[in-house]
Amino acid sequence: MLTHLHVKNLALIDEAEIDFSEGLNILTGETGAGKSIVIGSVGLALGDKVSRELLREGADYGLVELVFQVSRDSQQKRLLELGVVPEDDQVIISRKILDKRSMNKINGETVPLSQLKETASVLIDIHGQHEHQSLLRKKKHLEILDEFAKDKLGNKKEELAALYGHWRELTEKQKEAKLDEESRLREISLLEFQLDEIEKAGIVLGEDEELEQQYRRMTHGRKIMEAVGAAYGITGYEDPQAAGSAIGRALRELQSVASYDEDMAPLLEQLSDIDGLLNDFNRDMAEYLTSLEFSEETFYETEERLNLLNQLKAKYGKTLEQVLAWQKDAQEQLEKLLDYDAYLLKLEQEIEDTQEHLSALCRQVSKIRKSCAERLCQEIREHLVDLNFLDVRFEMQFEILPGYTALGTDDAEFLISVNPGEPLRPLMKIASGGELSRIMLAIKTVLADKDDIDAVIFDEIDVGISGRTAQKVSEKMMLIGKTRQVICITHLAQIAAMADSHYRIEKMVEKGETKTRIRKLADAEAIEELARILGGAEITDTVMKNAEEMKKLAKDKKEKIR
Repeated sequence: MLTHLHVKNLALIDEAEIDFSEGLNILTGETGAGKSIVIGSVGLALGDKVSRELLREGADYGLVELVFQVSRDSQQKRLLELGVVPEDDQVIISRKILDKRSMNKINGETVPLSQLKETASVLIDIHGQHEHQSLLRKKKHLEILDEFAKDKLGNKKEELAALYGHWRELTEKQKEAKLDEESRLREISLLEFQLDEIEKAGIVLGEDEELEQQYRRMTHGRKIMEAVGAAYGITGYEDPQAAGSAIGRALRELQSVASYDEDMAPLLEQLSDIDGLLNDFNRDMAEYLTSLEFSEETFYETEERLNLLNQLKAKYGKTLEQVLAWQKDAQEQLEKLLDYDAYLLKLEQEIEDTQEHLSALCRQVSKIRKSCAERLCQEIREHLVDLNFLDVRFEMQFEILPGYTALGTDDAEFLISVNPGEPLRPLMKIASGGELSRIMLAIKTVLADKDDIDAVIFDEIDVGISGRTAQKVSEKMMLIGKTRQVICITHLAQIAAMADSHYRIEKMVEKGETKTRIRKLADAEAIEELARILGGAEITDTVMKNAEEMKKLAKDKKEKIR
């Protein structure tokens, strides 16, 4: 149920809030007061297209916020499937309209527009002129029938959709499988080459990671050997330019003249110590170099193996697991191509079996639909008589589609005759806007107890009707309001009199600005509003008495029916 509506900065509405009630909520107001804006703002919050012109003049943004109370278990379950968790059994949908974009939120969390629309479809149903016009599409007729027959259909429609999807998949495979001989041989040759390449590699899962580690170790070992060898050569005695050889020559030079000057002895001793230390260092370096092991051959083999595995991963998958999975699929494909006639026969048999099952399920669904269609049309016909279609005939015509669809093979359409002697014809050929709205109302009345949606909005339900017909429409609205929350904008007193809660939409001027406000009417104010609708500009005592009488009769009617 929609419990609260908050609108800000949209068209003539500066800011308005409405708390809706259970049962029949009626909104009335003079022409141009902004009735359409109220319903339009609700549609906007539920995902309708945004127009920059909707923003109030001078406003930076527009805002619509809807608060729903969720009481049905079926709604709770569907919302959870959509990732929406009601908080204290409430769902708050808001949409902020900016200059070139909108921000959509559910319970304060930003969501994509698609999720907002799906969530809204679980919570509320809007029926305006566009919805009435949808009756002119045959596809809508089948949707209405399936909604009426959903208990009888059970999960057969879901089975049908899944089986149809599988059948389509098989038929697509069959189309792809019909290769010419040259293409088949070319494909076989390529697959054999690719499979041979993988087979020869002898892949072992995890070996690429192990080889990577070994390669890194060997790469570092090679660098160590090169560095140590270079250091050994630079500090050694074999190369005349090496440090050891140079120090040896320096030591011999000093020794040759040491006997001529006693003060040279300490210098000679220091250089002799350096020579000894360098000798020890060079010997240790030689031993360390000998201890290092590096095989150029092993390094080369590791490098080559890694290159091969990486090439295979570049061709057939990012990991060795994916390469082996590709190999398995390719092997199956090769077997099909090598024994193609057998594969095609097997596929053809599978399609035949699936199609037989699909055809049987289509017949079952069609039988249920035809059985329920008779009862649906009878109930709609009864309500249409109540809505002043006194000599109406209403039936559903079935034809078989030339092919399968996810909905089966039924092509169903409502037919109607509103005058005696006239043949049954499709709705689009005879129904006016006013008649369509009454037909939709009759349908919604029949579906009232089968629909899981708690809140229904009717806009333009009173187009082209008056007098007795308007009275009958009001009674139907009240009947739907017994099990659902109904919100309706109307200009007819007969419908407004049936309100459980009555709201007036008013246009006013404040500080030179035209604004729209909405307020709930007390009982006395509701009668005054009925009198305004009945009497127009001048409200006489007679008009007031008529309004009081109309409200009393409506109250008696509600108590009698309830």
